[in-house]
Amino acid sequence: MNKIIKVFFLAVALFAMNGFVSAQTVKIAHVNTSKIMEDMPERTKAEKSLENYYNELQEQLKTMLGEYQNKLQDYQANAETMSNLVKQSKEKELVDLESRITAFQNSAENDFEAKRAELLKPLLEKIQNAIDAVGKEKGFTYILDTATGAAVYIGADAVDVTKDVKAKLGIKK
Repeated sequence: MNKIIKVFFLAVALFAMNGFVSAQTVKIAHVNTSKIMEDMPERTKAEKSLENYYNELQEQLKTMLGEYQNKLQDYQANAETMSNLVKQSKEKELVDLESRITAFQNSAENDFEAKRAELLKPLLEKIQNAIDAVGKEKGFTYILDTATGAAVYIGADAVDVTKDVKAKLGIKK
């Protein structure tokens, strides 16, 4: 009987230690990727390139707006002496130019965002690779980004409880 009690207490102690050790292996850290990006020397080059691209787009838009203003002023100054056919032609030309300007603005916004993503992608990848390396080296289970609130590193020993939560909610998928 005494032997059974000792084995029982030994088993309880081992289970308790196992739970304690498991709780100790979860390591969570945080990082601020915005601050890292802000301090990266490569960021200055990317920003300068982006600024140059923006200025090119602005110059093109300024040229188009100048052309529009000149044609509008010419139309307004000479509208009374124009025949209806010439008036309609000039009005159509102005409307078409307005449409081209609007289309250019929309396209320029999309192009600018694509250029920004293109320039920042290598920097973001460099940051992510460094986070992954630090996470592995230091044995972190999770590294959270304080700038975005997202987990930017999830270690191999991380536990995904998605299935358990779905089951609790009665979701079969």
